[in-house]
Amino acid sequence: MAFVSHSHREPNGTYTFSSRPRPVENRSKYREPPSEQTHSNYGNIMYDRRVVRGNTYAQHIIPTTAHPDPAEILRQQEIRRRAIARRRAREHLKPKTPEALQGRKHIDVQTDLYLEELSDVIVATDIECQTEAFLDKPATPLFIPAKSGKDAETQIEEGELFDFDREVQPMLEVLVGKTIEQSLLEVMEEEELACLRAQQRAFEELRNNELAEVHRLQEQERRHSEEKERRIAQQKEVMKKERETAEKIAARAYTQQYLADLLPAVFTSLRSHGYFYDPVEKDIETDFFPWLMDEVNNSLEKRYIAREMLDTIIHDVTQKRLEMFKELETQPDKSDI
Repeated sequence: MAFVSHSHREPNGTYTFSSRPRPVENRSKYREPPSEQTHSNYGNIMYDRRVVRGNTYAQHIIPTTAHPDPAEILRQQEIRRRAIARRRAREHLKPKTPEALQGRKHIDVQTDLYLEELSDVIVATDIECQTEAFLDKPATPLFIPAKSGKDAETQIEEGELFDFDREVQPMLEVLVGKTIEQSLLEVMEEEELACLRAQQRAFEELRNNELAEVHRLQEQERRHSEEKERRIAQQKEVMKKERETAEKIAARAYTQQYLADLLPAVFTSLRSHGYFYDPVEKDIETDFFPWLMDEVNNSLEKRYIAREMLDTIIHDVTQKRLEMFKELETQPDKSDI
């Protein structure tokens, strides 16, 4: 017979599950013999062999490298930096209330359907009342139901309904058998745990010895690497000093050879380009000629300004005379009229 279960989702989003009732399975009163029992896994994690006992912080972990990997550190820093930038961008994109205009400010407003006054002072009122004096309620009497029916009796002899020695024998066998079985299991479990502890101690001793050997080899390798780097640095320094000395000697020889013919050529070139000059001639060219040119320019500028002013005056007088002649020409015409 199949039992059907139904599960569906309501329109409002809730999930419901229903199944038809099923009868309780029949189980025997006593456990089956060990040969008929099926293998069952452990149900308690305290007795599960896969669960590690003890403090996990005390375990020795052999590091892969003596120093942390710089690439891993940079990668972690880059991941942290990206997370911070992503959080800042998310906060920046979050919609916010625009800033208030100049001369105004934001205030909190209730948006509930029914508004209520907000106040820091709690309104309290005192009310008094006086009750009338009543007598105490008496204790409720004990309820005794009325007797109904007829009394009857019978006589049962010893051993007619229950024989304790015969009835208790199966229960005693089960209890004693289960006790012995549980005791054997506990003894076997204790022996197994003792063996596991002994193996664990041996493994820890072996691991500690291996860790000590690994540390010794790492320290020896580190000392060898430092000594090698120091020797290489010393050799590089010696080679650098030898190269600098050779370069200085070569530069000195080249300089002496080059400067042997350079000084006469330099003095000849300087003399031809006028760097070696007569002080009087240099003074006349740098001081007297500029002053003379400035004075000539000032004199010519004054003369130009005077000519400009004279031209302006002559132009004004000419314009005035022209206007006077025009007025004189128009006066006879007016007299004739």
